[in-house]
Amino acid sequence: MLRERKLKVKLLNYTKNGEETIAQAGKLCYSQVGVDEILKKQDKESIASYVNMLASLGHLSPIEHISFTFAAEGVSRVLSHQLVRHRLASYSQQSQRYVKLDQFEYIVPPEISKHPKAKEIFIKTMEADQKAYEELVEILYKNHFETFIKEGYEEKKAKNMATKKAIEDSRYVFPNACETKIVFTMNARTLLHFFNLRSCLRAQWEIRELSDKMVGLVKEIYPNLFLKAGPSCISGPCPEGKMTCGKINEVRERFLNLNK
Repeated sequence: MLRERKLKVKLLNYTKNGEETIAQAGKLCYSQVGVDEILKKQDKESIASYVNMLASLGHLSPIEHISFTFAAEGVSRVLSHQLVRHRLASYSQQSQRYVKLDQFEYIVPPEISKHPKAKEIFIKTMEADQKAYEELVEILYKNHFETFIKEGYEEKKAKNMATKKAIEDSRYVFPNACETKIVFTMNARTLLHFFNLRSCLRAQWEIRELSDKMVGLVKEIYPNLFLKAGPSCISGPCPEGKMTCGKINEVRERFLNLNK
Protein backbone atom coordinates (compact mmCIF):
# COMPACT_ATOMS: atom_id res chain seq x y z
CA MET A 1 0.00 0.00 0.00
CA LEU A 2 1.28 3.46 -0.90
CA ARG A 3 2.28 5.71 1.99
CA GLU A 4 2.23 9.44 2.52
CA ARG A 5 5.58 10.69 3.81
CA LYS A 6 6.45 13.58 6.11
CA LEU A 7 9.59 15.68 6.09
CA LYS A 8 12.53 14.50 8.18
CA VAL A 9 15.83 16.39 8.18
CA LYS A 10 18.98 15.74 10.21
CA LEU A 11 22.31 17.49 10.51
CA LEU A 12 24.76 14.66 9.77
CA ASN A 13 27.99 16.54 10.27
CA TYR A 14 29.51 20.01 10.47
CA THR A 15 32.86 21.74 10.88
CA LYS A 16 33.86 21.49 14.52
CA ASN A 17 35.09 24.66 16.23
CA GLY A 18 33.49 26.52 13.33
CA GLU A 19 33.15 29.96 14.90
CA GLU A 20 36.75 29.76 16.06
CA THR A 21 37.83 28.91 12.50
CA ILE A 22 35.90 31.90 11.18
CA ALA A 23 37.51 34.19 13.75
CA GLN A 24 40.95 32.88 12.80
CA ALA A 25 40.32 33.54 9.11
CA GLY A 26 38.97 37.00 9.83
CA LYS A 27 41.87 37.82 12.11
CA LEU A 28 44.32 37.12 9.30
CA CYS A 29 42.45 39.56 7.06
CA TYR A 30 42.48 42.47 9.50
CA SER A 31 45.85 42.27 11.25
CA GLN A 32 49.54 41.70 10.63
CA VAL A 33 49.64 38.34 12.41
CA GLY A 34 50.99 35.24 10.71
CA VAL A 35 49.73 31.68 10.66
CA ASP A 36 51.31 30.81 13.99
CA GLU A 37 49.66 33.77 15.69
CA ILE A 38 46.14 33.00 14.50
CA LEU A 39 46.36 29.56 16.11
CA LYS A 40 46.43 31.10 19.55
CA LYS A 41 43.27 30.19 21.42
CA GLN A 42 40.63 32.84 21.85
CA ASP A 43 37.95 32.84 24.52
CA LYS A 44 34.27 32.37 23.65
CA GLU A 45 33.45 36.04 24.16
CA SER A 46 36.13 37.29 21.77
CA ILE A 47 35.16 34.69 19.16
CA ALA A 48 31.49 35.69 19.36
CA SER A 49 32.45 39.35 19.12
CA TYR A 50 34.61 38.72 16.07
CA VAL A 51 31.94 36.69 14.28
CA ASN A 52 29.36 39.42 14.93
CA MET A 53 31.79 42.08 13.75
CA LEU A 54 32.41 40.26 10.46
CA ALA A 55 28.69 39.93 9.89
CA SER A 56 28.04 43.62 10.62
CA LEU A 57 30.78 44.58 8.14
CA GLY A 58 29.28 42.31 5.49
CA HIS A 59 32.62 40.49 5.27
CA LEU A 60 31.28 37.01 4.64
CA SER A 61 34.16 35.21 2.91
CA PRO A 62 35.62 33.92 6.25
CA ILE A 63 32.41 32.01 6.99
CA GLU A 64 32.87 29.99 3.80
CA HIS A 65 35.54 28.00 5.66
CA ILE A 66 32.98 25.95 7.57
CA SER A 67 30.34 23.61 6.16
CA PHE A 68 27.28 21.59 7.16
CA THR A 69 25.98 18.27 5.82
CA PHE A 70 22.26 17.49 6.02
CA ALA A 71 20.17 14.43 5.20
CA ALA A 72 16.53 14.89 4.21
CA GLU A 73 13.82 12.35 3.49
CA GLY A 74 10.11 12.65 2.99
CA VAL A 75 10.74 15.32 0.35
CA SER A 76 9.24 15.45 -3.12
CA ARG A 77 10.91 15.83 -6.50
CA VAL A 78 9.33 19.29 -6.53
CA LEU A 79 11.52 20.21 -3.57
CA SER A 80 14.69 18.51 -4.80
CA HIS A 81 14.47 20.30 -8.18
CA GLN A 82 14.43 23.61 -6.31
CA LEU A 83 17.15 22.58 -3.87
CA VAL A 84 19.74 21.65 -6.50
CA ARG A 85 19.41 25.09 -8.07
CA HIS A 86 21.64 26.24 -5.22
CA ARG A 87 24.80 25.45 -7.12
CA LEU A 88 27.39 26.17 -4.41
CA ALA A 89 26.58 22.90 -2.67
CA SER A 90 27.14 19.15 -3.06
CA TYR A 91 24.29 16.67 -3.50
CA SER A 92 23.76 12.89 -3.33
CA GLN A 93 20.20 11.84 -4.19
CA GLN A 94 18.47 8.47 -4.19
CA SER A 95 18.43 7.16 -7.76
CA GLN A 96 15.21 6.06 -9.43
CA ARG A 97 17.40 4.48 -12.10
CA TYR A 98 19.06 2.00 -9.75
CA VAL A 99 16.45 1.71 -6.97
CA LYS A 100 13.26 -0.15 -7.88
CA LEU A 101 10.30 1.46 -6.16
CA ASP A 102 7.97 -1.45 -5.42
CA GLN A 103 5.80 0.86 -3.33
CA PHE A 104 6.70 4.48 -3.91
CA GLU A 105 5.90 7.01 -1.21
CA TYR A 106 4.62 10.49 -1.88
CA ILE A 107 4.15 13.98 -0.50
CA VAL A 108 0.64 15.45 -0.24
CA PRO A 109 0.44 19.27 -0.35
CA PRO A 110 -1.38 20.63 2.73
CA GLU A 111 -3.98 22.44 0.63
CA ILE A 112 -4.91 19.14 -1.02
CA SER A 113 -5.05 17.35 2.36
CA LYS A 114 -7.57 19.90 3.62
CA HIS A 115 -10.19 18.81 1.11
CA PRO A 116 -11.39 15.16 1.20
CA LYS A 117 -12.40 15.09 -2.46
CA ALA A 118 -9.13 16.64 -3.60
CA LYS A 119 -7.12 14.20 -1.49
CA GLU A 120 -9.15 11.28 -2.85
CA ILE A 121 -8.33 12.31 -6.43
CA PHE A 122 -4.68 12.80 -5.51
CA ILE A 123 -4.28 9.38 -3.87
CA LYS A 124 -6.06 7.62 -6.73
CA THR A 125 -3.59 9.25 -9.09
CA MET A 126 -0.67 8.02 -6.98
CA GLU A 127 -2.09 4.49 -7.01
CA ALA A 128 -2.56 4.62 -10.78
CA ASP A 129 1.04 5.78 -11.22
CA GLN A 130 2.31 2.88 -9.12
CA LYS A 131 0.25 0.40 -11.12
CA ALA A 132 1.46 1.85 -14.42
CA TYR A 133 5.06 1.67 -13.19
CA GLU A 134 4.73 -1.98 -12.22
CA GLU A 135 3.12 -2.89 -15.56
CA LEU A 136 5.80 -1.04 -17.51
CA VAL A 137 8.58 -2.70 -15.53
CA GLU A 138 7.06 -6.12 -16.21
CA ILE A 139 6.71 -5.53 -19.96
CA LEU A 140 10.14 -3.97 -20.41
CA TYR A 141 11.85 -6.51 -18.17
CA LYS A 142 10.52 -9.41 -20.24
CA ASN A 143 11.65 -7.86 -23.51
CA HIS A 144 15.10 -6.93 -22.21
CA PHE A 145 15.63 -10.32 -20.54
CA GLU A 146 14.85 -12.19 -23.76
CA THR A 147 17.18 -9.91 -25.69
CA PHE A 148 20.08 -10.39 -23.26
CA ILE A 149 19.63 -14.19 -23.25
CA LYS A 150 19.76 -14.20 -27.06
CA GLU A 151 22.94 -12.14 -26.87
CA GLY A 152 24.54 -14.90 -24.80
CA TYR A 153 24.44 -13.51 -21.26
CA GLU A 154 24.06 -15.91 -18.32
CA GLU A 155 20.60 -15.93 -16.74
CA LYS A 156 21.62 -14.12 -13.51
CA LYS A 157 23.45 -11.41 -15.42
CA ALA A 158 20.57 -11.07 -17.89
CA LYS A 159 18.07 -10.65 -15.02
CA ASN A 160 20.11 -7.91 -13.36
CA MET A 161 20.65 -6.04 -16.61
CA ALA A 162 16.99 -6.40 -17.64
CA THR A 163 15.76 -5.07 -14.29
CA LYS A 164 18.01 -2.01 -14.52
CA LYS A 165 16.95 -1.27 -18.08
CA ALA A 166 13.27 -1.73 -17.21
CA ILE A 167 13.20 0.63 -14.23
CA GLU A 168 15.37 3.16 -16.06
CA ASP A 169 12.52 3.93 -18.48
CA SER A 170 9.52 3.02 -16.31
CA ARG A 171 10.44 5.72 -13.77
CA TYR A 172 9.24 8.37 -16.24
CA VAL A 173 5.68 7.66 -15.10
CA PHE A 174 6.35 8.79 -11.54
CA PRO A 175 4.89 12.18 -10.47
CA ASN A 176 6.58 15.20 -8.92
CA ALA A 177 5.00 14.10 -5.63
CA CYS A 178 7.22 11.02 -5.53
CA GLU A 179 9.24 10.91 -2.30
CA THR A 180 13.01 11.11 -2.51
CA LYS A 181 15.97 11.19 -0.13
CA ILE A 182 18.94 13.47 -0.44
CA VAL A 183 22.19 14.32 1.36
CA PHE A 184 23.63 17.77 0.75
CA THR A 185 26.48 19.94 2.00
CA MET A 186 26.66 23.74 2.07
CA ASN A 187 29.15 26.18 3.52
CA ALA A 188 27.85 28.70 6.04
CA ARG A 189 27.68 31.60 3.60
CA THR A 190 25.65 29.54 1.12
CA LEU A 191 23.40 28.43 3.97
CA LEU A 192 22.63 32.01 5.00
CA HIS A 193 21.77 32.86 1.40
CA PHE A 194 19.60 29.74 1.18
CA PHE A 195 17.74 30.78 4.34
CA ASN A 196 17.25 34.31 2.99
CA LEU A 197 15.42 32.94 -0.03
CA ARG A 198 13.76 29.75 1.15
CA SER A 199 12.51 30.74 4.61
CA CYS A 200 10.69 33.69 3.10
CA LEU A 201 6.90 33.34 3.38
CA ARG A 202 6.73 33.75 -0.40
CA ALA A 203 8.86 30.64 -0.95
CA GLN A 204 7.13 27.39 -1.97
CA TRP A 205 5.70 25.73 1.15
CA GLU A 206 7.72 22.49 1.09
CA ILE A 207 11.19 23.95 0.67
CA ARG A 208 10.27 26.65 3.20
CA GLU A 209 9.48 23.93 5.74
CA LEU A 210 12.85 22.32 5.04
CA SER A 211 14.69 25.64 5.35
CA ASP A 212 13.01 26.51 8.65
CA LYS A 213 13.98 23.16 10.16
CA MET A 214 17.56 23.65 8.98
CA VAL A 215 17.68 27.09 10.60
CA GLY A 216 16.70 25.51 13.92
CA LEU A 217 19.39 22.83 13.61
CA VAL A 218 22.31 25.16 12.85
CA LYS A 219 21.26 27.71 15.45
CA GLU A 220 21.65 25.06 18.12
CA ILE A 221 25.26 24.50 17.01
CA TYR A 222 26.45 28.05 16.28
CA PRO A 223 24.00 30.60 17.76
CA ASN A 224 26.27 33.60 17.15
CA LEU A 225 26.91 32.82 13.50
CA PHE A 226 23.25 32.14 12.79
CA LEU A 227 21.79 34.75 15.11
CA LYS A 228 19.93 36.42 12.24
CA ALA A 229 19.47 33.34 10.05
CA GLY A 230 16.19 33.27 8.21
CA PRO A 231 14.49 35.33 5.50
CA SER A 232 16.10 38.58 4.36
CA CYS A 233 13.64 40.70 6.35
CA ILE A 234 15.19 39.47 9.62
CA SER A 235 18.03 41.98 9.36
CA GLY A 236 16.74 44.50 6.81
CA PRO A 237 13.78 45.68 4.77
CA CYS A 238 11.71 43.16 2.83
CA PRO A 239 13.27 42.75 -0.65
CA GLU A 240 9.98 41.65 -2.24
CA GLY A 241 8.65 45.16 -2.79
CA LYS A 242 4.95 45.17 -3.75
CA MET A 243 4.90 41.38 -3.41
CA THR A 244 5.76 41.46 0.31
CA CYS A 245 3.79 39.19 2.62
CA GLY A 246 3.18 42.16 4.93
CA LYS A 247 4.06 40.11 8.03
CA ILE A 248 7.60 41.32 8.68
CA ASN A 249 7.15 41.84 12.44
CA GLU A 250 5.68 38.36 12.94
CA VAL A 251 8.44 36.80 10.87
CA ARG A 252 11.21 38.59 12.77
CA GLU A 253 9.79 37.64 16.14
CA ARG A 254 9.47 33.96 15.18
CA PHE A 255 13.02 33.58 13.87
CA LEU A 256 14.76 35.67 16.49
CA ASN A 257 13.10 33.56 19.19
CA LEU A 258 13.69 30.25 17.45
CA ASN A 259 15.01 27.53 19.79
CA LYS A 260 14.46 29.71 22.88
